[in-house]
Amino acid sequence: MSDLKALLENIETLRDFSLERVLNEDHFSHTVTLLGTIPFPLHSVRSQAILRVERTELSGSVAQKLPDILQSVKLIESNDIYSWLLAWIKKHDDVPDVKLNVICPATEVHIRKYSKQSVIIVRETPELYERVVLPFIRAFPPSRTKWVEDILSGVSEGDKILYEDVSPTSGFVLLPDMKWDLTNVSTLYLVALTHTHTIRSLRDLRGEHLPMLKSIRGEATRVVKERWSLEEGGLRFYVHYQPSYYHFHVHIVNANYVGIPSMAVGQAHLLEDIISLIELSPPGSPSLLAQMTLTYGLGEQHGLFEGMKSAQEELGVW
Repeated sequence: MSDLKALLENIETLRDFSLERVLNEDHFSHTVTLLGTIPFPLHSVRSQAILRVERTELSGSVAQKLPDILQSVKLIESNDIYSWLLAWIKKHDDVPDVKLNVICPATEVHIRKYSKQSVIIVRETPELYERVVLPFIRAFPPSRTKWVEDILSGVSEGDKILYEDVSPTSGFVLLPDMKWDLTNVSTLYLVALTHTHTIRSLRDLRGEHLPMLKSIRGEATRVVKERWSLEEGGLRFYVHYQPSYYHFHVHIVNANYVGIPSMAVGQAHLLEDIISLIELSPPGSPSLLAQMTLTYGLGEQHGLFEGMKSAQEELGVW
């Protein structure tokens, strides 16, 4: 998508974004997600796009610049020793106002994923996994993970890779997640993508994968300490279930970065707990991760929603 990259480097492309509707507003994460179109001049068409606008975090270094970048203020109220105001900041290269994430061309699957939706709690037994979830995973189109393959093959984001183990069975690449602004260590967010294609989710993990999981933990800890001076214990490692895509990966964030949606109970499983469950699994048998019932929230727009809801009602799992 070199054409898209060149287009997005031109601010006029974003100024020509034509809004169709607001998909979601999240006041907790200070984001708004928009659906619209942007022009593709080379193809003489407009392409559907999702634009996620996120207020950027303010780092401690802003304090030194505050006298220079503060443009105006408006007092809201004052009571005794407490006062609160609205403030406007001047344009400053070191203090961007927002971070933009663009998905283009956006498919119906992307639109459903980023739309506001109600969530139900489901209990996925091993039987429901085999009956409902596994067929869904097997039907997952390869196009949805092409961006992962591009990273692993060196086609994309090669300059962002922080560490790589090239082993096809136990190797992985470590790089910043697209959700991080690459500036504020307080919101540090990395991802480890495995080279193997045999692990689709945490249910596929076995004893043979322990060295890889421990290596991800160890190398990420080392790299972050060397680059950003976070000591051991300063990182939170977790794996999603259900994941957004079925190529095994580990989320790695600053341990003090809490409350983000991706850490929801039931969705985020701590890597340490996963390692412990594998180590406790009886030798020669499926891991406890494969045998246990997993409980998690499932949005009404998720591809598994109808199948899981119907199966649970039929089997009386609820």
